[in-house]
Amino acid sequence: MNGADFLQAASLRQPGLAHAFFTRRGGVSTGLYATLNGGVGSRDDAARVAENRARMGTALGVPADRLLVPYLVHSPDAVCVSAPWAASERPRCDALASATSGLALGVTGADCGILLFADSEAKVIGAAHAGWKGALGGVLEATLAAMRGLGARVANIRVALGPTIAQASYEVGPEFAAAFAGDSDARRFFAAGDKPDRAMFDLPGFIGMRLARAGVTRFEDLGVDTYADEERCFSFRRATHRGEADYGRMVAAIALAAE
Repeated sequence: MNGADFLQAASLRQPGLAHAFFTRRGGVSTGLYATLNGGVGSRDDAARVAENRARMGTALGVPADRLLVPYLVHSPDAVCVSAPWAASERPRCDALASATSGLALGVTGADCGILLFADSEAKVIGAAHAGWKGALGGVLEATLAAMRGLGARVANIRVALGPTIAQASYEVGPEFAAAFAGDSDARRFFAAGDKPDRAMFDLPGFIGMRLARAGVTRFEDLGVDTYADEERCFSFRRATHRGEADYGRMVAAIALAAE
């Protein structure tokens, strides 16, 4: 495979848009990072990550320096962008929005939700990284608000969720469930675990609920479990369970075609 491998959402195959949920296949990294590791925060060789990012840019039709991925901090914060930034100036946030053609907005993930947003009528796009903390804290709603500020209408926004850890793979303890006590709608996303004090959390379901509650009516979940699908996906939890020293990161990105 000479190019980056990726999945697509049917709902985002729109004129003037390019998007990709990149898998772990089609890159140059080796070992724990084999092969399409897009994480500059990993301990992978920087030159290999740069080559992987360049392949992703090619797949999206943009130069590597116009594939923008923020410094993720599990926050509820979204930033609007209109121009590339220097590597040292990456914003610390978990979502991006833009109405500028020729820019690809991306986020990385390895179990957390990686989401792409588009209002193709208004020509506004977004990308968000939503682990449980970000989803609970409001990063999805912040992404929608940022897009509205650029002229998008929530009724027209299509959202797709890429590879994310599934409920069957996501065992949590009582302190985790307690964090959701303030959201009464969250209870149905917890199922009984194998032990009395354990539960299984449905992160994709919770994300879908939060988006629906915010007015999104066009939501697509690709239904790929990062933990279970080792051939295509990196997984932080799987690496942790195996005692591995580090893990690769997948990238989801979306771009407005250059005019």
